[in-house]
Amino acid sequence: MWDALIINPFTNILLLIYNLLGHNFAIAIIVFTVIFRAITYPLTVQQQKSAKAMQEMQPKLKELQKKYAKDKEKLQQEQMQLYKEAGVNPLGGCLPLLLQFPIFIGLYQVILLVMAVNPLQMLNLAKHIYPWLPQLGLPQLGLLLPLSNRFLWLDLGQPDLFYILPILVVVTTYWQQKVMTPPSADPQSQAMNQQMTLMMPLMFGYFVMVSPSGLGLYWLISNLIGIAQYWLVGRPQVPAAATSAAPVKKKPELPAKKKSAAKN
Repeated sequence: MWDALIINPFTNILLLIYNLLGHNFAIAIIVFTVIFRAITYPLTVQQQKSAKAMQEMQPKLKELQKKYAKDKEKLQQEQMQLYKEAGVNPLGGCLPLLLQFPIFIGLYQVILLVMAVNPLQMLNLAKHIYPWLPQLGLPQLGLLLPLSNRFLWLDLGQPDLFYILPILVVVTTYWQQKVMTPPSADPQSQAMNQQMTLMMPLMFGYFVMVSPSGLGLYWLISNLIGIAQYWLVGRPQVPAAATSAAPVKKKPELPAKKKSAAKN
C-alpha cells in the first residue's frame, strides 16, 4: 500500500520531470515541490483563515478565561462553543503540516531508490517504474542512470558536509512556524505553541543533517513557498485594539484673531 500510494508515484514523477528538464535532479526536486505545494494550496489558505479567525477571537477567549477562571471544565465547554459558533477548528492549522510527514519520509526513500548505481539497485528501481511511462518519453533506465546528483556544493544523494542546508532548513522552518502560529489567550496553549515553534525546526534540521541533501532541498523550497504564500494571500492582522491605544482627540485651535480677543 505504501509503495502504491507514495513510493511508485513519487519515483515516476521525479524521473519524468528529470528527463523533461535536462537531466537535472535538483530542478526535478524543486518542480516536484512546487507541484505538491500547488496541490495543497487550498489547505494552506484554510490554515491562514483559521489563524486569522483565532486571532480575532482572542479578546472573547480572554473574557471567558476571566469569567470561568475557577471552573476549567466550564471554560473548555464555553471555548468549544465559541469555536463552533465562529466555525473555527482550533486544530485545522495542523493539517498541512501533518501532510508533510508522509511526503518527507516517502521522498527520503525515493531519493535513495533513484540514486541507483549498481545492477542490483537498478533492478530494484525497475520494479517501481510504471510500464506505460516510456510512452511519455522516458528512456530506458540504462540510458537514464546514474542520475546527475550534483547541485552547487551538494551531492543530492549524501548529507551536506558543510551543514549549510540544515541551518537554512532550521531558520526557514522556525520563520514559517513563527509567522503562521497565531497567539493564544490560554497560557498553557501559548507555552505549547512556543515549544513546538522551537522543537519543529530543530527536529527537521537534524533529519536534514543526517539525510540526503535532496531531501533538505525539498524541505527548504517547501518552507520558502509556504512563507511566500502566507504573505501573498494575506497574513492575519492583529486587532487594532491589541496593538495601539485609542487616538487622543485634540482640541480645535482658535483662529489667531479670536485668541487675541480672548486674552484681552
